[in-house]
Amino acid sequence: MTLILFVSFLVLLLLGLPVAIAIALSSIVVLVKEGIPLLIVTQRMFSGADSFALIAVPFFILAGDLMAKGKISEKLVEFADAVFGFMKGGLSIVAVLAGMFFAAISGSGAATTAAVGTTLVPELKRKGYDEASSASLIAASGTIGVVIPPSVPMILYAVIADQSVARLFLNGFIPGTLMGVTLIFIAIKQAHSRNYPKGSKFSVKNILKTFRDALWGLLTPVIILGGIFSGYFTPSEAAVIAVNWALFVSLFIYRDMKLKDVVKIISRSAMTMSVIMFIIATSSIMSWVLANWNIPSIIASGVLSLSSNPFIILFLITCIILITGIFMETASALIILTPVFLPLINQIGVDPVHFGLIIVVGLSIGMITPPVAINLYVASTITGLSIEKMTKAILPFMTGLLFVLMLIVYLPMWIPLIF
Repeated sequence: MTLILFVSFLVLLLLGLPVAIAIALSSIVVLVKEGIPLLIVTQRMFSGADSFALIAVPFFILAGDLMAKGKISEKLVEFADAVFGFMKGGLSIVAVLAGMFFAAISGSGAATTAAVGTTLVPELKRKGYDEASSASLIAASGTIGVVIPPSVPMILYAVIADQSVARLFLNGFIPGTLMGVTLIFIAIKQAHSRNYPKGSKFSVKNILKTFRDALWGLLTPVIILGGIFSGYFTPSEAAVIAVNWALFVSLFIYRDMKLKDVVKIISRSAMTMSVIMFIIATSSIMSWVLANWNIPSIIASGVLSLSSNPFIILFLITCIILITGIFMETASALIILTPVFLPLINQIGVDPVHFGLIIVVGLSIGMITPPVAINLYVASTITGLSIEKMTKAILPFMTGLLFVLMLIVYLPMWIPLIF
């Protein structure tokens, strides 16, 4: 059954079918062969999507889209520029910090790349920065969007693995910060080797002014994460509050958005979310097939027969995650891989929250790894540069992120998770 399931799934993917359809049809092939009534398909699809925690996903996506299209992201970039723009290559630092700021709002890599790129790319080009390298840095910074909470992939993982969303969020700050610091280090090194110009002079007055303007955006992660960690509301409720806050700031504070713009943004977010929810629903069929035929345990036994060393097993799993992220969109890969590897992770004594961080960070790197590379495509659309040109420029940043991933994989085996 394992062979039939995975071979049929790969064949359907190679034929060019959407991931959700390939997941459903490969599972149905197994059900038909074993004579299982197909009524189970609709039952599993409805039960898979019927989760209170999943309510957070569409609302965080909508909140990110609202803030990306409004002035919130622009004001955040202006504040970061006022603080760090005076340094050599300061705009590169601003790009990464703006990505980290927006990551704490949107929970989406593509939204983070679009918001920061639209604001910063023209300025980077005007000041003589290498366009391909700058666009690649912004795309790499967008990967932090799914690691620093709130994170849509972390919510999906929490639902599948039956883990605490709040605990995943709390432990997501350190990996996200490590990714940001690494990208900043590489950006500063490039700035000095390429002799990038310094920005505007340091001015306390300008910092205070831009801080005042950006305060509404800076308050967003404080409200969202503060409410979750203090216990005032759940992640799902926090997502709804994030949408209301984004609407309030855009419509009544900055007044940069009209109701007709809101309707368009809601429509676009609904289309994005419908794809994700359909993948979640169909993957529930595959999860049932995996569990019914005990396939994860079989895979776990097979891997353990190769080695019982948790270091080696984690390395093999990480390689599979990275390879999958190259060819598959983040949500789809996470939904497929989590139920397969979770029993193995439990057997070697790895904390499921630790594994959640590994799989989210590992798949986030796939956002800048062709052929899927959603962040690169977003940056390419903004700049007009070819993917081929950006692929070469992304290599130093990708290497840095891979180094961070290895730290995340192995450090918690000596240093326990903080929360």
